[in-house]
Amino acid sequence: MSITREDVLHLATLSNISIAEDEIEPLIKKLDDIVGYISQLDELDTEGVEPTYQCFDMENVWRNDEIEDFEANREDLLALTTECEDHQIKVPKVL
Repeated sequence: MSITREDVLHLATLSNISIAEDEIEPLIKKLDDIVGYISQLDELDTEGVEPTYQCFDMENVWRNDEIEDFEANREDLLALTTECEDHQIKVPKVL
């Protein structure tokens, strides 16, 4: 696979970066080198090799979902806010 000028411009658009005209050719060469280096992995014989999803024997640590009683109650917490409505904290719209 060969990297084209359009590929570089498309990647720049996706990355939201601007590229000067004189930067395009060196990027094509560098990206071609990167893809070529990675494609060397296709030459490896992986027959009989189990896929490795993680390097360490890790395990999820589960705990029981228990309801804990906190010292603060709803009214005390609402009293700390600047504005509340219908027993809920009122915040500005975020859009």
